[in-house]
Amino acid sequence: MSAYDVATITVEHGPTAIGSAGPFTLVIDRPTAVGGRGRGFNGGQLLNLAVAGCISNDLFREAATEGISLRRVAVTVQSDYAGEPPVSTPIEYDVTVEGDAAEEALRRLVQHVDEIAEIPNSLRWATEVQLRTVEIRR
Repeated sequence: MSAYDVATITVEHGPTAIGSAGPFTLVIDRPTAVGGRGRGFNGGQLLNLAVAGCISNDLFREAATEGISLRRVAVTVQSDYAGEPPVSTPIEYDVTVEGDAAEEALRRLVQHVDEIAEIPNSLRWATEVQLRTVEIRR
């Protein structure tokens, strides 16, 4: 088991699922217009949320190493899906930071995080994804 193991399990005999990572959970679902119950994030939203969460966390981590105190970080991420099979269009994100450093230092911090953030770099460098096993139960 690694620090980044996650799992999902469906509930109520449908597409709604609980996603978990250790003690943390969230709800995953499809929009009602395409057969879901509309109770949680869909996969595309989770992908973008992973980018936003990584950038936000890394900004705080890297700011601390620079002696910068951040008061607020907002990250918005946008993409869509196109093609057959559908794949993400380019993912773009915007960052707003409030902190106790000069504007130039905060801009350097954001640029540094853009260069080192794990999730965006995993996507940029095309991390391989493989189906490992399938278990069928009746």
